[in-house]
This record gives sequence, C-alpha cells and structure tokens, in this order.
Amino acid sequence: MTKNSVRRSARLLGAGLRALLVLTLVCGVLYPLTVTGVAQALFPGRADGSKARDAEGRVVGSALIGQRYDLPGKAGEEPRPDLRWFQPRPSRGLGASTVNTRYELLLSGATNRSGDNPELLAWVKAARAAVVRENSTATYRVRPADVPPDAVTSSGSGLDPHISPAYAALQVHRVAARNGLTVREVERLVARHTEGRTLGFVGEPRVHVLGLNTALRDLVRN
Repeated sequence: MTKNSVRRSARLLGAGLRALLVLTLVCGVLYPLTVTGVAQALFPGRADGSKARDAEGRVVGSALIGQRYDLPGKAGEEPRPDLRWFQPRPSRGLGASTVNTRYELLLSGATNRSGDNPELLAWVKAARAAVVRENSTATYRVRPADVPPDAVTSSGSGLDPHISPAYAALQVHRVAARNGLTVREVERLVARHTEGRTLGFVGEPRVHVLGLNTALRDLVRN
C-alpha cells in the first residue's frame, strides 16, 4: 500500500468517525432531549405515561391501560372478580405474566380467533353466564339479552381501559348493594364518568373504569 493510499484511508476513517460523533450527538442526545423537553412542557401528563391519580394525588395506574379488580384465588384456583368494583372488559390476549398479576397480559393483542371458533364461543357463553349471575341482586335481575358485547369480549388490544355505558349501567345495582350505597348514588357516579364521542363524532360513548372505581372508593370512604 502506498503512502497516498494510507493517507486517503486515514482521511476517510477520520471523516467517518467525525460523522459518527456528530450523528450520535444530534440523533442520540440533542434530538431526544429536545423532544422530551417539548413533550414535558406541552403535554406533561401524557409524557409521563398518562398517570391516573386519586383525590389525594396518589398514582393509581395509567389512564391508557385497563386493569382488573380481582380477589386472590384459593390454592390452585384462578382469581375471582371483586364484586365491590366495576369490572372491565375480559382481558384474554397473547399471554400471561407472572410479574404483573393485575392483568392477564404480557403482550398487547387480540385472541386472533374467528367468530365461529369453538373456544371463543365457549368463552363468550361462560362470560355471559357469569355476568348474569354476578350482577343480579335480590331486587334486580339481569337477563342474558341485556348483556352488551363488551362485557363478554376483549378489545383488539386487550388493554382497553373503557367499557360501554350499557355495561356500566348493568353493574350499578350490584355495586350499590355491595357497597351499601343507593342505586341513584351509583348512577350519578357513572354519569359523571361517562365520556361522549371525541369531537362529537369520533368513537363511541364510554366509561373509564379506573377513574370510576377511584371515585367509587372515595365515595365509600366518605
């Protein structure tokens, strides 16, 4: 290799190293810091994970991720719903986690089963029977025809934090009875936590389960 070739290779190597350092500084340091700073300044809540807080300011979860309200199961049994609380949609997904036992998901995703899949049909029938049984009280009887679709099916992500107003209304009598409240009190609570369509036309009316249960806990404590 000639001296000119060595010098040319050294120049190319030096140029490559300078480009690497500049791109690392711009793309790996300055750009992330700028985006993070802008996000913190303009959207602090979303930038921090859309944390949901109770009346005392304590973080109780993320407003974007559903969570279950279960009682621990006995030895060898699955956890069972804590019927004092409004229940979310079923959370069947791609897998379970031994760390996050609050929700039956390790990965976000749907069941990927067709509408006539025997296993899916069995899940829906069992879920509908459970909804009827668990939400019927001495003075209120739930009919199978009253059970809305979101009460027996998981969302496409499996992480939906919302339920329909119809599913929330179906649970009102049970929640009132379990917490020593009047039906009217719980109905007003649901109404305050019912969100309309975004911009008046996008999506469907919905109820945020975590926000509703947090307000329910505060109401019971008072």
